[in-house]
Amino acid sequence: MKPLATAAASVALALLTFFQFPGHTWLQQDSQIYVPILEHLRDPAVLRNDILVQHPHVAFTLYDETALALSAVSGTGFREVLAAQQIATRALGIWGLLLMAEALGLAFAPALLVAAICSLGAAIPGPAVLTLEYEPTPRAFAIPLVVCALGLAAQRRYLASGTAAAIAFVYHPPSSLPFWGVYFLFALWPGPERRARFAAFVPLAAAVALLGAAAHAQSASGEAQRVFARLDGAQEFLQRMRTSYVWISAWPAATIVHHLLILALLIAAFVRIRQAVGVPLRVLLLGLAALGVLTMPLSWLLLEQFHWGMVPQLQPMRALLFLTLGMQFLTAAAGARAVAARRPAEAVAWLACAYLLPLQPLLAGPFVWNRAGLALALAALTALAGIRWAPVVAVAAFFAIPVLGGVVNYPRLHTADLAQLSAWARTNTDRDAVFVFPGANRSLAPGIFRSEARRAVYVDWKGGGQVNYLKGLGEQWWFRWLQTRDFQPADLPRYAASGIGYVVLQAPLPGAAQFQNPSYVVYQLK
Repeated sequence: MKPLATAAASVALALLTFFQFPGHTWLQQDSQIYVPILEHLRDPAVLRNDILVQHPHVAFTLYDETALALSAVSGTGFREVLAAQQIATRALGIWGLLLMAEALGLAFAPALLVAAICSLGAAIPGPAVLTLEYEPTPRAFAIPLVVCALGLAAQRRYLASGTAAAIAFVYHPPSSLPFWGVYFLFALWPGPERRARFAAFVPLAAAVALLGAAAHAQSASGEAQRVFARLDGAQEFLQRMRTSYVWISAWPAATIVHHLLILALLIAAFVRIRQAVGVPLRVLLLGLAALGVLTMPLSWLLLEQFHWGMVPQLQPMRALLFLTLGMQFLTAAAGARAVAARRPAEAVAWLACAYLLPLQPLLAGPFVWNRAGLALALAALTALAGIRWAPVVAVAAFFAIPVLGGVVNYPRLHTADLAQLSAWARTNTDRDAVFVFPGANRSLAPGIFRSEARRAVYVDWKGGGQVNYLKGLGEQWWFRWLQTRDFQPADLPRYAASGIGYVVLQAPLPGAAQFQNPSYVVYQLK
C-alpha cells in the first residue's frame, strides 16, 4: 500500500466514524465520571464536595496526566483535547485494520473495504462494551491502539507493535492485558523470528515503570485498593444490583449463545481463508478470540465462586470485544476475497455477517428483520459493485445504517433547559454548593449538570457505577441513594442536615424558587 493513501484513508474513516456513525458522545456515560475528576485535579477547589472526586480511581492510568498536560499546552478545554485523542486513536486503529488486511494479501481497495466495515463498530452484549467506544474514556483510546498493535504485529514490526500496545497499557491497563497475554504466547511460538518478537516487551517495561511511578505519586489520594480482598455479602448485593453486567449469572442464556455463535462464525471464516493468514495474525486473532470465550467461565469461577474483589475492577469478560472484532474482521476479509475472486454468492454470505453486527446482535435481543434485510442488501451491493467500487458501498453504510436501519446508538441528553440550569448554577451559587436531584432515578441529567455547572451533586445513578472499585465509595453511594430515591417534601430538613444546599425538582413546591424553567425548579435549603 502507498503510505499517503493509507494515512489519508485512516484519517478520513476516523472522521467519518466520529461525526457520522457510530458517532461520539460527551457526558453521556463514563465521561460523567472522568471529567469531574479531571476538573478537580486541575483545580482542587472545584467540586471538592462531590463524592466522585473524593474517591478517584485514575491512579493506574496516564489518562488524567495526558489530558491535563494537553489542556495546559493547548489552552483548550478537556472536551477538545479528549476529542482530539479520540479521533487520533481511532485513526491509528483503522490503520491497524488496514495493515491486518494487507497482511492477508489484500490490495488497497479490498483492505479498505474490510477496514471500513469493521469501523462501523459493534455492541458487545453482556459486558456492555463496544468495539468503537462513543465516549472519550481511557478504554476508548486503548482499544484502537491495541488494534494498531495487532496490525503492526501482522506486518512483523514487533517493536512498533509493542510501542502501540504499551501506550494502550498506560491509558487503560485492563484493555491491553488480553493482548499482552496472547502476545507472550506468540513470542514463545516456534519460528525464525522468535527472538525479534521479544523487542515488543521493551516499551512495555518502560510503560510499567512509568505507570508505577505515576501510581506511587497518587497513592496518597483516594481509598487504597486491595488486590487480594474478597467481596463480602453487602458488596456483592450492591454490585449485582448496580453493575449486573459484571456477573455472568445475571446474563440471559441467549447472550452466552450469541458469543458462541460469534466464535463459530469466526472459526468458519478463518478456515475459509486460513492459507492467507500468517502466523502473527493466526496466533493473535485466534488467541484473543479464545481468551474472550474463556473469560466467561473464568469470571464465573473467580468472582461468583471465589468472590475475588479484583474481578469487578478488571472486568475480564470485556475481552469478548476481541472475539466480536475478530469475527467481523475475518468475515469481512473472507467476503472481500470472494468479491475479488468473483464469487458473489459466497461474498454476500460472509459480508452479511460482518454488516449485521453494527445493526444488531445475532441473538442477544429482539431480531429486527428490516435491519437484517439491510445487512443483506449492503452485502449484495458490495458484491455486485466489484472490488474496485466495493469500498464506496461500505462508506455508504455509515449513512444507510442510521437512516434506513433506524439505528440510534445513543440518546440526545443535552437539552436547552439543562444547559440553562447549569449556567445559572455556575454563575449564581457558591462553588462549594451541593445539589441533589431527588426522584431523578436513573436519569443521566445530574451527571451532565455536575460537569457543566461545576457544582457537586450529592448522589446520582451514574456515579454508582464506581461501586466496583472502592468499598467505601459503594457504601457511601448506597446510603445517599436510599436517602434521596423517593422524594417527599418532608425530607427537605434532612437534606439540609446532610450538607445539601439546593434541591432540583421537576415540579414546583409551595414557596419561592431560586430558579425555574419548563423542566427544572430549584429551591435553596440553606
